[in-house]
Amino acid sequence: MPIGVPRAAGYNSLPNGNFLPEIWSRKLQLRFYAKTVIGSLLNHDWEGEIKGKGSKVKIRVKPTIVIQDYPVGGSINYQDLADDYIELNIDKAKLAAFKVDDVDVAQADINIINEATMDAAEKMKIEIDTQVLASIYTSATSQIPDQQVTKSNVIDWILGAGTKLDELNIPDANRFIILPPWITELIKSSDLKDASLSGDGVSPLRNGRVGVVDRFNVHQSNNLAVTASGVNWNCIAGTRDFGTFASQFTKTETLRLQDTMGDGIRSLKVYGFGVTHPDSGVHMIAHK
Repeated sequence: MPIGVPRAAGYNSLPNGNFLPEIWSRKLQLRFYAKTVIGSLLNHDWEGEIKGKGSKVKIRVKPTIVIQDYPVGGSINYQDLADDYIELNIDKAKLAAFKVDDVDVAQADINIINEATMDAAEKMKIEIDTQVLASIYTSATSQIPDQQVTKSNVIDWILGAGTKLDELNIPDANRFIILPPWITELIKSSDLKDASLSGDGVSPLRNGRVGVVDRFNVHQSNNLAVTASGVNWNCIAGTRDFGTFASQFTKTETLRLQDTMGDGIRSLKVYGFGVTHPDSGVHMIAHK
């Protein structure tokens, strides 16, 4: 008889099986989380200035200078400098809260609080990542209209995004592109056979990495916004200057619960995001 299975009534001695302990694995079932990208792609230049939900950070915009012809023998016109700014609102918050009974803590042979806290942190990252990706693409200056992306045109499609940025004089540094798995698969199965095109020592078919395509560091995400019918993916290309993201855990605390013998653990994370340089972004719409 397998260990941990209670004996049926009438089976040998101790018929009710009440003295037979259940055996639980000390290894928690492995959980896989969606990969997040926003934290590493957008800039965090003003993250240190947030204090809590409802805070505002005023980001001063660099003045734009108008170049004039020199009026030989005439008067020089002096331009007034604009003191424009962008307001970053820290107006969003996510909460994780769970309770653990004292009996469970005493009898558990794993650190259940630690495991639950780590799960909450990962889930919170995914929630925020999905929310940001569903919003920022709408502010991009450039757009590549909806088209079917295949392995025969995927490279040209990406090159088109690079051209959009080039035409607006956006620097090559820190360029990224965020794509769903089915498009990165097309890149790996495309005519991208030359390893130098992807920035790796071997081709993407051999190492599984996409690497760099036309100055874009290629990132894969399952959190991109998809239309309700699941047809169109809203992909994003740009640079770190395109948007900014700021977040902070303002409170993590443990408190004794009133109506049971146990603890409540709760954690609050405040955050905000915004597009600071629309010209540095390209909204790319794709379907299979």
